[in-house]
Amino acid sequence: MVLLPIFFGDPPRMNDRADGGEQSRRYGIREGAFQAIMLGGGENYLSAFALLLHASAFQIGLLSALPQLIGTGTQLLSVKALSWVRHRKSIILTGVAGQAFVWLPLLALPLLFPEQGPWLLIACAVAYVAMGHFAIPAWNSLLTDLVDPNRRGAYFGHRARVMTVSSFAALCAAGLILHSAEAWEQPWMGFAVIFLAASAARGVSAAYLARIDESSVPVTREDEFRLLAFLRREHSSNFKRFLMFSGLMHVCVLIAGPYFVVYMLRDLHFSYLEYALWLATGVIGQFVTLKPWGRLGDRYGNKKVVAATALLVPFLPMLYVLSANLYFLLAVNFFGGAIWAGLALGLQNYVFDAVRPEDRAKGVAIWNSVNAAGWFAGAMLGSLLAGVLPGEIALAGLEVRPASNLPFVFFISGVLRLVVSLGLLRTFHEARSVEPISHRELVSELPLIKPLTEAFGGGNRRDA
Repeated sequence: MVLLPIFFGDPPRMNDRADGGEQSRRYGIREGAFQAIMLGGGENYLSAFALLLHASAFQIGLLSALPQLIGTGTQLLSVKALSWVRHRKSIILTGVAGQAFVWLPLLALPLLFPEQGPWLLIACAVAYVAMGHFAIPAWNSLLTDLVDPNRRGAYFGHRARVMTVSSFAALCAAGLILHSAEAWEQPWMGFAVIFLAASAARGVSAAYLARIDESSVPVTREDEFRLLAFLRREHSSNFKRFLMFSGLMHVCVLIAGPYFVVYMLRDLHFSYLEYALWLATGVIGQFVTLKPWGRLGDRYGNKKVVAATALLVPFLPMLYVLSANLYFLLAVNFFGGAIWAGLALGLQNYVFDAVRPEDRAKGVAIWNSVNAAGWFAGAMLGSLLAGVLPGEIALAGLEVRPASNLPFVFFISGVLRLVVSLGLLRTFHEARSVEPISHRELVSELPLIKPLTEAFGGGNRRDA
């Protein structure tokens, strides 16, 4: 924690109003760092906490899906509030402070009433996610006003990298804490420590948000929120096709997403430390590629980033059928983190590009609502598949018998992702003018590939 001021730079002088926008952008990055501590050291372990409370696979799926579905309702309410409230920071701080507080009942209630522990955890998780969603539209509206449109990829890529470092440190620390508590046969104490730390980190995040100077940039006033009118606009037809792709991709992804923790902790009997290592490799993959993904999106367009990653992400869950070896799964999740970093950043920045500034908050809210509906449908479908798929498959003399039937659920998720990508990526186009690039050149520019092409090709790329 002592190193954070060094990593993020010295705090700027608050009385320097001429540079208020730059100060606020710095505070936006620092806020993200402490938010990431909450996510990496707390939220990443909610499903593991649910397993400690003996949650079923259905309850694990519900824990992942229901909070997101209900949370988007508060996001739409927040968009409506933007037309009533003069200061966006008041909306942001309400959601963030509420989220910091909800960690306390989320920890205490399931431990006090263990018979209903999983259901109490789900209820508290709904409140936790809802408070976070309440802040999202106003946060996006404020931060995007602070950043030049042609540098959004670089800024949010840098912010995401800082968040990745913080999340990685918190994730590893939390894994060590849980491992120690498990060794002492008191795992609940480990969860108490990491969840209280997550609450404190969100409190620091709120403090940095409070220091952002909302008056340093002109305010983009949101148009009155009329959902059907927004979706009927001719210029938003491209955005509607993008929403269909994003929503269906979330359905396919969440068929598998909530159940990796079940597979590793329950079926493969990984320790908390091994599970933390698996999570950490994904974070490392994000860290080393986020900045290149941001630059690629700024230069060649976020649609190209989405297309490149959406064609790779289907193969990740299929690999879990091949082996349950820890080192193999660590390698898979490292590349998964690298690919997902690009897809998540590309999807987010595409929304910023595709809608008018005065529609940005509602565009983000609608996008998140579509994703949440897909999230819920996918998680419930995954739970259904986990209940009916066999535990082994014999085909043409080849018998596949994993530790449980969940790898088959993961494989189906991958196949459906590929169907969505091949079927819908061509239906929406780039939302702003960008530098053209061929498919072959785009491949050579991808993170993890570009360093190899430069090393073996003499560095004579387009930007050399």
